Amino acid sequence: MFTELCTKVFNQAITDFHLHNDVHRGIENPYNKADIEHLLYLKNWIDTVQWHLEDIIRDPNIDPVAALKLKRWIDKSNQERTDVVEYIDSYFLEKFKDVNVLPSATINTESPAWAIDRLSILALKIYHMREEATRQDASEEHRAVCQSKLDILLTQQVDLSTAIESLLQDIEGGRKYMKVYKQMKMYNDPSLNPVLYANKK
Repeated sequence: MFTELCTKVFNQAITDFHLHNDVHRGIENPYNKADIEHLLYLKNWIDTVQWHLEDIIRDPNIDPVAALKLKRWIDKSNQERTDVVEYIDSYFLEKFKDVNVLPSATINTESPAWAIDRLSILALKIYHMREEATRQDASEEHRAVCQSKLDILLTQQVDLSTAIESLLQDIEGGRKYMKVYKQMKMYNDPSLNPVLYANKK
């Protein structure tokens, strides 16, 4: 199943990152650029780095200048994340381009790639909640609470994977159709963000 491939690649990216646990260390994508695994690995690597940036920026003692620099980094990461999601959707558009869409076909609330985006974040939640559930310097109560949360996350992973597989099967069978809306982010566009275009006057 496709979601099994996703989870395998996501877990690999998470493990690879935590070998050094360094947000400044560049990605070493082990997959060929022509393969979907390359995009999946890239997607989760971006998510993993951003996860740790979000931790760092919440340090109450962080220098304001450093915090602003991190905020700009996170903004850039969000844009890269969105770009990769669209590349993944392009993969599915190509894969299903010859499907005979049924007259009764309906559209889904989100595209396959945006559902896979949630699966990537979920893999990170599971990894870090498992760390907390087994953290030896934490209290037994803390570990128990985190184990309970981990159990829920694992159930959520199964449910989301099942839903994604069902969506892909419906698209392949012509029962649902893909309609991808490219990003309409305004705050990154100098012609649409009033703060940016006001400064150009």
